[in-house]
Amino acid sequence: MARTTPTGEGRDCRSTIAAFNLAIQKSLPGRLDRWLQLVVEAGGSDLLLVSGAPPSVRIDGRLRPLAPEPLDGAAVEESVVEALPEYARNCYESGGVADASYSIASLGRFRINLHRERRQPAAAIRALPTRVPRLAELGLPASIELLSRLPHGLVLIGGPTGSGKSTTLAAIVAEINARDPRHIVTIEDPIEYLHANQSAIIEQVEIGIDAPDFPSALRASLRQAPDVIVVGEMRDPETMRIALAAAETGHLVFSTVHTTDAASTVARIADSFPTERQPTIRQELAMALTAVMTQQLIPKIGGGLVPAAELLIVSYGARQHIRRNALQHFHQEMTITRRLGSFTLEDCLTQLVKGKLIEKHEAFTRAAHPDELDQLLRRIAD
Repeated sequence: MARTTPTGEGRDCRSTIAAFNLAIQKSLPGRLDRWLQLVVEAGGSDLLLVSGAPPSVRIDGRLRPLAPEPLDGAAVEESVVEALPEYARNCYESGGVADASYSIASLGRFRINLHRERRQPAAAIRALPTRVPRLAELGLPASIELLSRLPHGLVLIGGPTGSGKSTTLAAIVAEINARDPRHIVTIEDPIEYLHANQSAIIEQVEIGIDAPDFPSALRASLRQAPDVIVVGEMRDPETMRIALAAAETGHLVFSTVHTTDAASTVARIADSFPTERQPTIRQELAMALTAVMTQQLIPKIGGGLVPAAELLIVSYGARQHIRRNALQHFHQEMTITRRLGSFTLEDCLTQLVKGKLIEKHEAFTRAAHPDELDQLLRRIAD
């Protein structure tokens, strides 16, 4: 999940700011490396470079400026473009957006997104953990582990940007890798976590380097006899269509979607298709979908972040709701299928409050059904 600052506020110190000031003053090659070194030293998770603003680091979910001087667009572009591989530079020059991974031997790996806003270059750069975490380390409810034991079907993991979806997905893959002799193919843009073969054999395909796009990579993966396919993100209808077909034909397919709850996750897939095709897609989803999980990160008491999640194990009732486009009933389905491993966001928030991991007011801020949360909290207080 997101990094925790070991010494809290003390990491955001005057010496770090002074070092950033020095780095900004020196317009030399390698400036990005110096900035990233300072981000790592500050315990940050992201570096944001935006024209008209100072370089900013995200620590425990909060942005902090690390220098008084703002950057201009030329400084952002010059600093970041030199770190991009050729294919990413071409993407940026032709379309104004580029995603790529970047490695610094002494610091680790980073995910770069270079884009334009208000006609100026801007960048968001995320520090990638050096090892794949295990599920037990993430603080998620124990029943999430069930997802690693599914034999086939489509599993969707939703959440906003920066909510830890990729980390959870990598941890699920790590569970399979440690336990099962299966063939796993991951398709990512870019690769975030590097997996070493254990019980499983894992092939990791990076878009732009190993394959031109998600649909091409996904089609090719089906000819490689995979047991498990990981699609880093559902970005387009063609990728969704192939992933659905793969799940229906006996593969276990995982993917992520930028959504906030189980209902919106399923709706996002169906709504990506033309109106006349949506009933057919809902039928396919009803047959292929096995589980939907969504998560978000909440400030933790004492510093850091902790995930709050909901999980729907798809059974007969949920399949009928998908076919009828009655997704508003998903919350009720989670309560009905608790015995299968489902749980609501309110269930999870209750346990986080009970464990003194988050403040009660934070739980109510995040709850989709505050009345239900209130009842659950009253129960544990009695």
